Amino acid sequence: MSAPTAVRESRLRSPALPAPRGELSEGVVAALRQDGPAPALQRQAADADPYGEDLQLALYVLYELHYQGYADVSDEREWDPGLLALRQALERRFLAALRADVPSVDTAEEALAGLLVEPVGHDESSVSHHLQREGELWQLKEYAALRSLYHLKEADPHAWVIPRLHGRAKAAMVAIEFDEFGAGRAEDVHARLFAELMADLDLETDYGHYVDAAPAEVLATVNLMSLFGLHRALRGALVGHFAAVEVTSPPGSRRLAAALRRVGAGPAAQRFYDEHVEADAVHEQVVRRDVVGGLLAAEPDLDADVAFGIQSTGFLEDRLGALLLAHWRQGCSALRSA
Repeated sequence: MSAPTAVRESRLRSPALPAPRGELSEGVVAALRQDGPAPALQRQAADADPYGEDLQLALYVLYELHYQGYADVSDEREWDPGLLALRQALERRFLAALRADVPSVDTAEEALAGLLVEPVGHDESSVSHHLQREGELWQLKEYAALRSLYHLKEADPHAWVIPRLHGRAKAAMVAIEFDEFGAGRAEDVHARLFAELMADLDLETDYGHYVDAAPAEVLATVNLMSLFGLHRALRGALVGHFAAVEVTSPPGSRRLAAALRRVGAGPAAQRFYDEHVEADAVHEQVVRRDVVGGLLAAEPDLDADVAFGIQSTGFLEDRLGALLLAHWRQGCSALRSA
């Protein structure tokens, strides 16, 4: 990992385009870098590994056009019809795989109930349990670098659902997002707190800096919320994703805060997870009662979609956790080499 920089607030810098990982991502990156036409790769997308490096990076790059964009790439490319057509093909492949592979449950209530059961003792399959009990500083730094692809835009993907909600669900969602965005204080925006955590760990804090180091399993967890967020038809799944994040955050954050204290990380690093222990314990109740409950009271036919969002989140997080632990228990880095 390269040397750290100070947390930047005054001037936004869009990231550079990442290095491609195959035909799909090469076509997308080349089209954006050269300001050329979108590649006609729909057939290749339909046959690609839905969880593979190439498809997930191509999707990630296309989704980032809706967030901070890329340096030297025109903002007009966000709605380029050719790029959107390719994105649709990539999304269909990814979504079809999730619908086939994710364990199904009948209701959102059943899916949420599964999240509320904490294992007794040490969970050998849990990254946060590992980091709390025996994780080393270099592993915590890798974890932070990889999670930065989401946490430096924390809560942004979920904001897409706000105009698609109404009544009790919308009011509750906005209240939680208000906290995520610092409750009106720029210094308390959760993305800013994570940047300060990274600086405390001597990591680069630039948005998107670690994308080339992130394996497909990381990209898939970030792409999932963009997929759900950018489609009104998947609003129930996005609410399910949001619920899964908020319900599982307090115990996981408590373990990560303990891990950072154990390895002697600085106060800014500890603050991020301490904040999530406190805030998300409240958010959990509001999400279950008012966001999920309000949505399903107004649109009960979305129950299965909310459950799918919850289960998909767990499925992809489990895949990522297995990858990280397999590398770390062998003493190996989980970061992709350049």
